[in-house]
Amino acid sequence: MLKLDDVTKEFRIGAFGGKSVAAVRNVSFEVVPGEVVSLIGESGSGKSTIGRMILGLNPVTRGSITFDGLPVRAGKEYYRRIQGIFQDPFSSFNPVFKADRVFAMIKDTYYPAVPAAEWAGRIETSLRDVRLNPGQVLGKYPHQLSGGQLQRLLIARALLLDIKLLVADEITSMLDASTRIDVLNLLAELKTRGLGVLYITHDLSLGNYLAERTVVLRRGSVAEMGPTERVFGDPLHPYTRELLSAVPRLHEPWDDAPPAGACLYHRNGGTGVLFEASPGHFVACAGLSDC
Repeated sequence: MLKLDDVTKEFRIGAFGGKSVAAVRNVSFEVVPGEVVSLIGESGSGKSTIGRMILGLNPVTRGSITFDGLPVRAGKEYYRRIQGIFQDPFSSFNPVFKADRVFAMIKDTYYPAVPAAEWAGRIETSLRDVRLNPGQVLGKYPHQLSGGQLQRLLIARALLLDIKLLVADEITSMLDASTRIDVLNLLAELKTRGLGVLYITHDLSLGNYLAERTVVLRRGSVAEMGPTERVFGDPLHPYTRELLSAVPRLHEPWDDAPPAGACLYHRNGGTGVLFEASPGHFVACAGLSDC
């Protein structure tokens, strides 16, 4: 469904744009229908840049992103099949309009011929699918709703378009614990309907909870990727091991992260080269000369 092939994104920097910096380097992975893929990494690793390229908000410098075999082209028909939800739900709503205006915009753009009564029924069904009571959210201004309600409103908006892929960028980071679980369970339920989800997060525990496959980014490049149980259960890259060792454990003192160890793949190639350590489990050379 979605395929990234050797994708690189460079940004111009400097007073006259004479220099460039690579935010994403040679990234390749896929998302198939009914699958959640976690894109994990620390702040500045390139996660959100990848999400923005998939959504057509930033152009690709090199490589390609295709959806159902066709190149990404931002526009009405593309957004009928792919939608994004971002970290701050309040930024997605105009504070002077009631929250249900997002549904009116969908109707005006994609379904102008649908009768009003039928559209109202579709909205109600979509809201109940995300466990919202229409009477409690429709007609309200954004400041009258919680962050969790607004996030679910945005998911309901996406469901009205019958999308095939959802790019969820840090969508739970501003939510309290109970609401966070509600949203994650909703995403897990939606994938059973065939929806593909790219779940962008820096929270390893949430990625482990939700995703079938995990892609670990380090400085814009893929450090490790594969089935989630292998990446978390048998991390091979030093950076992945550092990330996992930094997760607080309630039953143990939270000391400094232990040494990550040497890169097992340094002798096999240069930095950034991916090797298949086991079927479907890929790890990059860490570029450590002492191994």
